[in-house]
Amino acid sequence: MPRINNAALRGRQNRAAGQMFEEMVEAACRSYRQAGIAEIEKTPEAMKPLGQQNGKGQFLACYVKKAQPDFKGTLKGGCSVVFEAKFTSSGKMQQSVVLEQQAEALERHRQLGAVCFILISFDFSSFFAVPWEVWREMKERYGRKYLTPSDIPQYRVNLYRGMIDFLRQYKNTRA
Repeated sequence: MPRINNAALRGRQNRAAGQMFEEMVEAACRSYRQAGIAEIEKTPEAMKPLGQQNGKGQFLACYVKKAQPDFKGTLKGGCSVVFEAKFTSSGKMQQSVVLEQQAEALERHRQLGAVCFILISFDFSSFFAVPWEVWREMKERYGRKYLTPSDIPQYRVNLYRGMIDFLRQYKNTRA
């Protein structure tokens, strides 16, 4: 019987959980769209094909653009919204999970007036929409470069009928 590498297994589990979290966020985006609250879409990864498609429609490709924030859109009333979605199975979220290029993009959008935040899932048990300004100043505010759920109760968002209601604080202020 082959041995399973614990780190590799944990990595696969985290990737699968992260994918499931993104699917939950996309479901919330569809709900907001149907309710006329927001139009938000997943930012596609820019890729360049490196060869012809095979018989199954598959091809080898490489990423051609640096990482961008995960989701972009518009709230009812015209304000832009840009955010990164992050999942962790541990009790803390490291600031370093937002890549430098993503941080720069979030800051540029914020300076132009967009609502920017980091949407966090702590093991599917609690969810938070941390404003970009708070995330950016994590070391100054919390004395360290990671957050725990107990650090940010004011940014908690609810799971309502199976949907992460991450725009709760913006729905009634942007009409």
